[in-house]
Amino acid sequence: MISAVDLRSGMTFMNDGKLTRVMEASHHKPGKGNTVMRMKLRDVHTGAIYDTTFRPDEKFERAYIETKEVQYLYQMGESAVFMDLETYEQYELPVETIEEELKFLLENENVKIQFHGSDVIGVDVPSSVTLKVVETQPSIKGATVTGSGKPATLETGLVVNVPDFIEVGELLEISTADGGSYQRRAQK
Repeated sequence: MISAVDLRSGMTFMNDGKLTRVMEASHHKPGKGNTVMRMKLRDVHTGAIYDTTFRPDEKFERAYIETKEVQYLYQMGESAVFMDLETYEQYELPVETIEEELKFLLENENVKIQFHGSDVIGVDVPSSVTLKVVETQPSIKGATVTGSGKPATLETGLVVNVPDFIEVGELLEISTADGGSYQRRAQK
């Protein structure tokens, strides 16, 4: 069992019989009354995201998640196809449940998928990925890092705000933790 106060972003637990992942968690002390835990949660099976609050002492059953290294092969219709690197078994995940993670994945890239029992429940993306810029406005001469920036489309279709000096074809390091933000130019 785990207390609500110990739940952190990325943890998975059982809530009313549903497998639930914590997207965001924070303590909140209203002017009057007791402290509550504000949570942004995601139902792992439906992909539904919702906000809720718990008392810090509420207890939940912790869900045990196993991971396995696989290769992301391709997207086919409403499914993303992954292959086990040892057994060559293929797993299909509904695109709607891993929409956010697909923004950071390139075909033929190795990633980890998560299992709860025998059910595939998600993709574990690294904290940062390296992606190529495929479309952006021309660079501005004399631009600095402190400028307001410009949008850049990356090879996965993800659009991030980048400094004005970034050009098409550059490799960028992108943080996955906040939904995709520019960190720095990648080392070649």
